[in-house]
Amino acid sequence: MAKGTNAVVPTTAVRVELEWGAGPGVPRADSVALLLVGGRVRGDADVIRPAGPGRPDDPGAAVRYEDGRGGNGRVTDTLAVDLARVDDAVERIVLAVSTASGTFGQVSRPGVRVLDAARGAELARFDCTDLTVETSLVLGELYRRGDGWKFRAVGQGYGEGRRALAEDFGVTPTALAPAPDAPPPAVPTPPSSLPVAPAPSPPRAPARTPTPDPPATPVRLSKVTLTKDAPAVSLAKQGGTGGTLRVNLNWGVRERPQDRGSRWRRLTAPHRNLDLDLCALYELTDGRKGVVQALGHAYGALHAPPYVHLDGDDRTGAAEGGENLTINLDHRTALRRVLVFVMIYEGADSFADLHATVTLRPQHGAPVEFFLDECTVTAPVCALALLTQEGGDLVVRREARYLVPEPGIGIQRAVDHAYGWGLNWTPGRK
Repeated sequence: MAKGTNAVVPTTAVRVELEWGAGPGVPRADSVALLLVGGRVRGDADVIRPAGPGRPDDPGAAVRYEDGRGGNGRVTDTLAVDLARVDDAVERIVLAVSTASGTFGQVSRPGVRVLDAARGAELARFDCTDLTVETSLVLGELYRRGDGWKFRAVGQGYGEGRRALAEDFGVTPTALAPAPDAPPPAVPTPPSSLPVAPAPSPPRAPARTPTPDPPATPVRLSKVTLTKDAPAVSLAKQGGTGGTLRVNLNWGVRERPQDRGSRWRRLTAPHRNLDLDLCALYELTDGRKGVVQALGHAYGALHAPPYVHLDGDDRTGAAEGGENLTINLDHRTALRRVLVFVMIYEGADSFADLHATVTLRPQHGAPVEFFLDECTVTAPVCALALLTQEGGDLVVRREARYLVPEPGIGIQRAVDHAYGWGLNWTPGRK
């Protein structure tokens, strides 16, 4: 399979084999399966690791490790998965490997196979190539599609290792801690025909593990920052070919000049009744149009049209929370365009005294980020980003366009008019 492609899993009882190279000078690696609900684990019980000290294995679990073996320079971890018994709330099972030290550029051909547990027939196979500085790697995932399951070849890595993997999927760091090293095997001493007194050994230099050049641009290494000079990015080129795209807005207020010289202060609790609302206008390829917003409780839907969902209504702007909107990239071909915008619901007259950060985080690939600190007009609304359909790919364009509604024109209607959406608007409340 090629990276980003998927295949139907025609049976419910499958065996999943995660494998990678091993040998002298090769970093030790271990694997994990993550059971995701809404893109994140619910707790440590959704983190499935090989059995070992402190990690009892449940023989009756729907997802469990069956065995691990090595030979011929390869290590294979095997999972037994009964898809028919997986908790209905679980949407995806992510299959990942991480190195204890070193990078996957030093590991030979990590890959994943999905087999029919009853017949042993191979249903899907994906081998990762061209790896460099990755220290954690999502090989693939099993995910629900309608009443069945599919497998996707992911092949996306993290230059920051287990920490980044844990952050993306809501895992506690201890749950992904590397397994302790096994004691090295004893090396037999060859027989000798005559007893020989052992000669003193000269001091030996420690074995050197080859390391790659320091990375300038790891796979998920750094955020892609959109600017006026570089305003657009293809999600496919960043690895965002499926899964979800999470749009986060967090904000702060400018302190008074007499207070620390106009620095930005992050809001961590409701303050001055400031309330920003993240919203989205959508247009589907079948012609349907609408809005996703807290007003009128029009929160949208993730697994049904419009495939855009607003998590809730936040009043803090905290970086770990803020306002969040999720787009289902598995249905990206159904989306003609999506305009993400933010409006001030109450607590301020304009963005001029506010600082906001917008982060678009695809499930696979580098996050996309830009900032809003250039408002010089009394604008209560800002068009943030426009996602447009281009040959099956969604292209993200930074808008950062502040709008001043004409007298008698509502905020959302001003956005609609600016982008030619053509919706009928009526008053609404939260």
